[in-house]
Parts: sequence; C-alpha cells; structure tokens
Amino acid sequence: MKTKILILIFAAGLSVNALAQQPTQQRVTDQNTALHAMQPDYKVPYGPMKTEDIMAVLTRIFNFLDESTPAKVLDRQTKAEITDLTKLAPGSNFAPGVFRLVSYEWGVAYGAMIQAGDATGDAKFTEYTTKRINLIGSVAKYYKSQPVSQQGQQGPQQGGGNPVRSVLDPRALDDAGSMCAAMIKSYNVSKNQDLRPLIENYINYISTNQQRLSDGTLSRSRPLPDALWLDDLYMSVPALAQMGKLTGEKKYFDDACKQVLQFSQRMYNKEKGLYMHGWIQDMNPHPEFYWGRCNGWAVLTMCELLDVLPADHPSRNAIMEQYRAHIKGIASYQAGTGFWHQLLDRNDSYLETSATAIFTYCAAHGINSGWLDAQAYGPMAVLGWNAVTTKVNDKGEVEGTCVGTGMAFDPAFYYNRPVNVAAAHGYGPVIMAGAEMIRLMKNWQIVINDSAVMFYKQGTDWRNNR
Repeated sequence: MKTKILILIFAAGLSVNALAQQPTQQRVTDQNTALHAMQPDYKVPYGPMKTEDIMAVLTRIFNFLDESTPAKVLDRQTKAEITDLTKLAPGSNFAPGVFRLVSYEWGVAYGAMIQAGDATGDAKFTEYTTKRINLIGSVAKYYKSQPVSQQGQQGPQQGGGNPVRSVLDPRALDDAGSMCAAMIKSYNVSKNQDLRPLIENYINYISTNQQRLSDGTLSRSRPLPDALWLDDLYMSVPALAQMGKLTGEKKYFDDACKQVLQFSQRMYNKEKGLYMHGWIQDMNPHPEFYWGRCNGWAVLTMCELLDVLPADHPSRNAIMEQYRAHIKGIASYQAGTGFWHQLLDRNDSYLETSATAIFTYCAAHGINSGWLDAQAYGPMAVLGWNAVTTKVNDKGEVEGTCVGTGMAFDPAFYYNRPVNVAAAHGYGPVIMAGAEMIRLMKNWQIVINDSAVMFYKQGTDWRNNR
C-alpha cells in the first residue's frame, strides 16, 4: 500500500514539473492582439462564394433529380418503356420516381432549371425542363384524343389511369398556375406547338373557372368559405404574367396586378412587413400567422410579375413599392444562421430551407434587376445562400423543407409540420437561388472588408474603402 502511495506522489511530482516546464500561453489583450480581427465561430459559412462551389451544388441536385425521377413513359401491362410516343395506349403512365412530373412544386423546378441554364451556360439544365415538358405535352395530346371513358377520371395517385388529368382538366389553382408558367417558359425555348392548347387550357381555368370574391380576387372554399390563400398568388399571377408577355394582351397583366394588390390590401401587415398565410372573409378578429414559404411565394410572385410587366403599365409602380416593402420586412427577420424561421416572427419555430432559398433568390434577383440596393441587401443574399448550401447533402437531396401545408389559425399546426427530403417544394427554390447567385457574382465584387461582407461595383478598386 505504501509503495502505491509513493508511486502516485512521484507521478504527481513529475506532472507538476512537466507543467512548470511548458511555456506559458500569452494572455490575449487589447495591446497584443487585434481583437476586431479575431475569427468568429460562425454556424454556417460566412463570406463570398465561389462560382465553382455553386455549380457543384447545382450539379449535385441536378444529378439526383435526373436519376431519381426519370422522363419516361411505361406500358401499363409490361412496364416496359415506350420510346415511340405514337404507340401510347390507355393506361400508359410516367415511370415512378421520387417526385411527380406534373405538380405545382415541379412547375417551380422546371422554371428554375431554365434559369440555371441561362446563368451557367450549361444546356443540361434547360434540357431537363424541355425534355419533360415536351413529354408531358405528348402524353396529354394522346389522352386528349381518347374518349373520356378510356382516360380515367383521376390521376395515378388516386388509382385512375390518366397521368395528365390535371393538365387536361385542372380543378384548382394548384393544378394550373405554376405548371402553366413553366410550360410557357419551356415553349419560349422549344417552340413546341403541341404545348399551346395546354397553355390556353390552363389560362382559361385561371381566368374564367376559378372561384373569386365579388371584386375578382381569386379565392377558395376551403377550409372555410371565401378563403384567400397567399400561396395562390404564385399559383396564378406568374401564369397570367407570362401569358401577357406571350400574347401581348393587356388583360392578363391587369388581372395579375389586381391579384397582387387586392391580396395585399387584405393580408399584408405594414408594421411587420409580412403577409399572413390565410384570410377568411367576415372573420373578425382575424388571427395572423406569418408562415415562411407563403411569404416566399408572394415575393417570388412579384419578382416574376415585374420581370415581364411593361414599364408603362399603370400598376407597375405600386407593385414595385410592394415588392420593396416586403423585401425590407423579410430582411429584418433573417436569423444569425442565415436561415428564416417556419413562422417568420417566432424565433422558437424551426429554421426552414425552402423559404430561405426563395428569399435568397428574390433579394439577389432584385439586385441583379436594379430594383434593390446591392450594398443593403447583398449581404442578406450571401448569408442566405451559404445557409442553404448546408442543407444540400452529398446525394443532392435538399434537407429541412417543410412538407405541403394547409391554412391554420393556431401556432401548433405550423410549429409541427414535418420536414422531408422528398418535399418537392425545396428543389426549385434552391436551384433558382444558386443560379441567381452566379449572376450576382458576375455583376458585383463580393469581398470581406473589415471582417464583413461588402458589395462593390465591378471595375472599382474596393481597397480604397479599407
């Protein structure tokens, strides 16, 4: 026992001597260290991006989508691919994949791929969309030629045999608006005349068949009568705007502007700079929940409308003012991680990817279009993109996206909506954001000056501001 005690005392003595012989670490003080230059422990990457890094993210997503959801049609009986589309038969259906080829979420992705092709110069992105939209057009042309009795009245998800029911017979804005806008954008590239009747069918539904309030505001009858869903701005206005550009008919621009302004009158909170998610006529008092992605749909709608709205349109200034006010409001709720919350004004709700990607795109797009001050909003976009990149995993899946979400009037509903990598809502926005950030980097010098992200015009020497 005494021997063990002596050994321990000897070992302790060695330890003390060893510590005494180690050099004493210099204490950090204001005198010996430039404290303002110390590196913070950022939770997401901080600072300017590299184009090649953005391209790597976009390519990873592209490869995942291209492989996981193929552009093929299968024979109903044999499950073999039908490569000759003149040999389609009743029951022919799209090959199963992670995502549906026809959905409002994929309408966003189709438009995003075209933007990525424009920004990167890589044709594979554009061809992703034209290949699939043309395939949808061919299948729709076939089913339209068949007797109704052979078509099936439902899509394959509901057990029917017609995979393009929502294209030929849209029954909600979710069926029509986003896909219509994407189809017009694809038509502008491919000039595929088979798409024109489908475009006309979509726009006819939006313009004449969808329920409206007495003043013409697009509405729904669920979950309560005379309901406005902020999401429906995106499910209608971009299609109307694109149709106005395609045809030159002012009536489409007029309706598009009316929707934005009349939704805003009812649903925009000027003090917060945010939109509530749902609005019910005659509800009083009215609960207000500021869901992230619906605010994304609203500001994205205004971007798409301003992109094509004629400069002399009488509502252009009002739409621009609303866009800028909304962006200002959105910017004030960005978290220190670069993300935005599921409920934007409630910091204990979770951080959500799809809304963050949309806000990043809309800020960057506004700068690139000359609508926003780059030095005021550029850092917001950079921080948002850096946050988004942390949610694109090695497979190319987008994590942290809230699944499809209805309207509610209690916080628990929004706080507890699931997130899933198969939530299609995240993919288009992330692709759009990446494409726009590439454009932003071409237009501006983005540097770290005095430890912070700063924007300077190309061609100027930013070092003069150090």
